[in-house]
Amino acid sequence: MKKVLVFVFLNLVSFLFIQSVSFGANPQPVKGGRLPVINLPIPKNPDEKMYLGLSGDGFFKIQQIKANAVLIKIFNLYCPACQSTASAMAELYHQIQNHPDLKEQMKLIGIGAGNSLYEVEVFKQTHHIPFPIFPDEDYRIHRVLGEVRTPFFIATKMNRDGSQEIVHTHLGALTQVEAFMDLMREAYGIHEEELRKRENLATSTGDESSSPDELKFRVR
Repeated sequence: MKKVLVFVFLNLVSFLFIQSVSFGANPQPVKGGRLPVINLPIPKNPDEKMYLGLSGDGFFKIQQIKANAVLIKIFNLYCPACQSTASAMAELYHQIQNHPDLKEQMKLIGIGAGNSLYEVEVFKQTHHIPFPIFPDEDYRIHRVLGEVRTPFFIATKMNRDGSQEIVHTHLGALTQVEAFMDLMREAYGIHEEELRKRENLATSTGDESSSPDELKFRVR
């Protein structure tokens, strides 16, 4: 009987401890919420710096990226599902960059939860990642984001007050480029027919430029 009471007591203490820890934990990102302020190192690579619309050295906030929309991938080098989504993310980057109405408005970044700078570089080189990815070796950013499982995708859009509104989150692998594009269209209310009309118009006129006001991101 004493053994049973001790077992129950220990389990109760463990439960209360877990609850107390969870109570103080940060909430996970959800649609309609605001992206927490996250500081990342400004890339040393000039192409990556230009891609994000940054200058100088030091740190930047995700809200400072020059884009109306940012898709963030939280990954880990040793996560099989993160590895399986890498090629699709790379192809998504190229599709966006090749689209005159999207390339200046939508940017991609990755954050390696628990990964050092070396491990992030290994992931980048192994999977030919063309967009900037950043280390989070001490899990500091991961904790701010509610310790989400990986891979975890966060789609945000810029509000007029400069904040980043979360318009979509997704946990788990997406290995098809079209699945990513569907996610983007749903999250931002982008109509494919409208994009094709603009692309055809740009091709026929020879005008590859795109104004940020030409395509509005409509959140459903």
